[in-house]
Amino acid sequence: MTSNPLTPPNPLTLPKLRGRTYAVTGGNAGIGYFISEQLAAAGAHVVVLGRNPERLATALDSIKTRQDSARVTSVPLDLADLGSVAVAAETLRGMDRLDGLIANAGISDPGRERRTTRQGFELAVGTNHLGHFALTALVMPRLAATPGSRVVAIGSIMAKATKFDPDDLQSERSYRPQHAYTQSKHAVLLTAFELDRRLRAAGVDVRSLAAHPGLSVDAFSPARDGIVRSSAFGRALGRLPLPVQGKDRGAWSAVHAATDPGARGGQYYGPRRGSSGRPALTRPPRIGLDAAVASRLWSRSEELTGITFDPGAGRA
Repeated sequence: MTSNPLTPPNPLTLPKLRGRTYAVTGGNAGIGYFISEQLAAAGAHVVVLGRNPERLATALDSIKTRQDSARVTSVPLDLADLGSVAVAAETLRGMDRLDGLIANAGISDPGRERRTTRQGFELAVGTNHLGHFALTALVMPRLAATPGSRVVAIGSIMAKATKFDPDDLQSERSYRPQHAYTQSKHAVLLTAFELDRRLRAAGVDVRSLAAHPGLSVDAFSPARDGIVRSSAFGRALGRLPLPVQGKDRGAWSAVHAATDPGARGGQYYGPRRGSSGRPALTRPPRIGLDAAVASRLWSRSEELTGITFDPGAGRA
């Protein structure tokens, strides 16, 4: 028995997750860490994926300190390198089951100057969208072999504030850091809903959903040594109905999308008040539901990554 319990998963009752396995990209920091912690608290085996081995070890130690029986393992993953994505995907495919892939990792500030991934993609789109597109495609056989599994993509409240430019996906004509970030999040949502359409058309028992964390900051979050810094004052404020919340609460929407028995493919969850609050169904940006734009983006993503993503391929 421990004296330092895990953060309650969310204000709703989570189903018991013992026997299930969830993979969380970027699960060693920020919102991704709390997604991992909350899933582990409900009994799931959580596979934490991240770039830095030391930070992965710190995250696993933090979760295990709060619950001795927590089942957490780690897999190295750099979404900005498709070679690393392929190696991580091979590890996930080798597992007995995969009940959920939560595509949480991402770069929110790609920098003042346009930078690229190992394969030459603009950094934000290459990491947030193309890296996850490749990972999801490569682990789909394991997801499809696990009845009722889910893919949860993480969007952003900021996507509603900007337009998507499908003709300049990688900000080659004009680069602005915030625009590059929102381009990537529009691409993430378009792909999540297109994946749901393709899964249903192929008759595959995998649900594709999306969620966003609202406005979530470290200052209002529970402290976690080596992971999250916070203050007692900030945590007290975080319990009030403010337009900002802690990252532990920012994790609620993704955890809900991944585990709620009533959640359906194609749904989008976010905080009830828009930027904070309990998880609730919300409307994505209008462009996110444009099937023609999504299909075009899907083809372009296959071309860029060199991966043909057919969710129904190999289905029994």
